Amino acid sequence: MPNAAANMRHYKVDVESSEWSLSSQTRLKCELSHQIPGYGTASFITEASKQLNMEFYLDMLRLPGRYDSAVVYSMPPSWMPGVSKRQIGRMDLRKQYDGDLPSDSAWQMLTELEKGFWPTIHYQDWLNPNDAVAVSLNAGQFQASYYDFSRCISNLLPYSFEDIEYTVLAYKKNSADLTKYSQRRLDMIGEYLKEDLDLELVLLDGYTDSYGGSWNNEQLSIRRANEVKNYFTALGVDTDRIEITGHGEKRHVSPNDTRLDRAKNRRVVVRLSKG
Repeated sequence: MPNAAANMRHYKVDVESSEWSLSSQTRLKCELSHQIPGYGTASFITEASKQLNMEFYLDMLRLPGRYDSAVVYSMPPSWMPGVSKRQIGRMDLRKQYDGDLPSDSAWQMLTELEKGFWPTIHYQDWLNPNDAVAVSLNAGQFQASYYDFSRCISNLLPYSFEDIEYTVLAYKKNSADLTKYSQRRLDMIGEYLKEDLDLELVLLDGYTDSYGGSWNNEQLSIRRANEVKNYFTALGVDTDRIEITGHGEKRHVSPNDTRLDRAKNRRVVVRLSKG
């Protein structure tokens, strides 16, 4: 029977050379990365959202050549004699895709690293059927970067692009003044736009109710959209990326028979597009 250890290719970094770094640190995304020589990069990533999230990605230099499964263990380092390994979970290996793990397993890997353990991924090599492969994350130099990563997470925006990419702003009667709720929504969009440099286009469509004359209403709808545009450009959004249209009292979303219905028609619709 062949020697199992001789048939194991183990990718890891020495304790002295172990490095962890924040490759992304914004209010939209936090990414903690670890280089594994000869293999690739392991990363923990969390993004702005209403719900706290975390994913683990294994960016491989050589992508899987078939569909398979890997087992993830928490391995004790050599200076913890007598401590047993623990299974964290399983990672699906998809043909020509990097490996990844969902939130629960990713968080568990982080806490194991915090305790000094080495999360290690085991699988049968898809290039050489005689070999198994182990890929280890080294807990050396982890703590300081992990604390910075945790601070980054605490500063993430509590909403995502999907939460604000389509927003209807409501207005007070015969005015370009937003309601209190809509002002808060506009501030949320503004906070997001200050962080997101990939924004391609902002479309602003202004509308009014049917009171006050059609020409005046058209001008009021343009004024409302322009004030939102000015707000965004003051935050640094390129004015060429903002398009406005004033529809006046056209395209009502509700009848104009009651005060509440008319209020629904006084609006600016904000649509965001990114690459």
